[in-house]
Amino acid sequence: MARGGGLGREFRWLWAAYAVSAFGTRLSFDALPLIAVLVLHVGPTEVSALAATGLAVGAAVAVPLGPWVEFRRKRPVMITMDLVRCAALLTVPVAYALDLLSFPQLLLVSMVVAVADITFTAASGACLKSLVPAEHLVTANGRFEATTWTTTMLGPPLGGAAMGLFGPVVTVLIDAASYLLSAAGIRAIGGKDPRPTRPDPSTERAAPRTPRLRVGDLPDGWRYILRDPALRPLFLNSVLVNALIMAPAPLLVILMVGQLGFAPWQYGLAFAVPCLGGLIGARLSRRLVARYGEDRVLRVAGTLRACWPLGLAFIGAGPAGLVLVMVVEFGLITCIGVFNPVLATLRLTRTPADRVARTLTAWSVTGKLTIAAMTALWGLLAAVTTPRTAIATAGLLLLATPLLLPRHRSAPRRATPNDHQNPEPLAKN
Repeated sequence: MARGGGLGREFRWLWAAYAVSAFGTRLSFDALPLIAVLVLHVGPTEVSALAATGLAVGAAVAVPLGPWVEFRRKRPVMITMDLVRCAALLTVPVAYALDLLSFPQLLLVSMVVAVADITFTAASGACLKSLVPAEHLVTANGRFEATTWTTTMLGPPLGGAAMGLFGPVVTVLIDAASYLLSAAGIRAIGGKDPRPTRPDPSTERAAPRTPRLRVGDLPDGWRYILRDPALRPLFLNSVLVNALIMAPAPLLVILMVGQLGFAPWQYGLAFAVPCLGGLIGARLSRRLVARYGEDRVLRVAGTLRACWPLGLAFIGAGPAGLVLVMVVEFGLITCIGVFNPVLATLRLTRTPADRVARTLTAWSVTGKLTIAAMTALWGLLAAVTTPRTAIATAGLLLLATPLLLPRHRSAPRRATPNDHQNPEPLAKN
């Protein structure tokens, strides 16, 4: 546990494990689609299928894993998921070296990694809550957010250079190694990782053994989110906002590189430089919460992040167009950098320790499925109109999303051991 104003040795190991795996992931950004194009010479349909199918199928398979994770020790689960991701990714360079690489293999690897990602995230959220006192959660989540944007800024350019120098699969190999290092860091946390138990409603005492997964546990994460008057609007807002930001992303490639003539390095630069805003926002989040409070920071940052993406519909050719993209993305990412740590902290503090894994899994699964569906829908919209029209439509819809943000804070709802048996009516705002 953290002592005094610090976050403690255990947190530092968890943070280090996250940092090394995040850097490996960003270094290999879009590696599987690039390998599919460069090595297997597939077309845009297959590339889209690789992105959407892996995300959707991985999320669907992960649904029962949330309750399963809830009743297991979290650190062994995290280590296992790191090893699963490592093993899955290692099959790619091995198959490439043996000239056996195929598109179905890439599809399967993307699914396995997606499942392991969601499961790891659920377990790591519960682990973080157990390691860090509530008063330090904003600081801890801010450090994770800053790490995310730092690795996002540095990883893709370095990964692109590595692929150019050493071949198409080198970044996948590095990513696999990063998961091994992450597993070692989690193991180094040490201390006691207690075995979770399910309280017995008749005695209100914990059962001595790890409980078995029940069918009624599967929707528990969604049930808890939708009954909480603060989490419900934030859940709907974040899922919709993330989907409307991510759905037009492939269309920006077509617009900027295909139609406006930007070079690939210019496209990468346009989205790498603004990541500095995420680092700034993450560093500011704790100070803003201390001065203005969580509610106000969530409302203001959540509203401002919805205002930026519409500007992407007005991209033109040349340096002015490149600067416009950088300004829009910088503003958007700065607001996201402020918003995300506060949201992550609120989500952890309002969720009981015995519901964290299920809640985070439900949140993550819904987000990934929505992004996959919206990406496919926006591809169809661009086909019947134009990429610029589809990007503008997403930007206009985003302007309405602040209406989903909560207007006031309610006291956390206390979950009971038999919530799954006696559902309460949805809480009112």
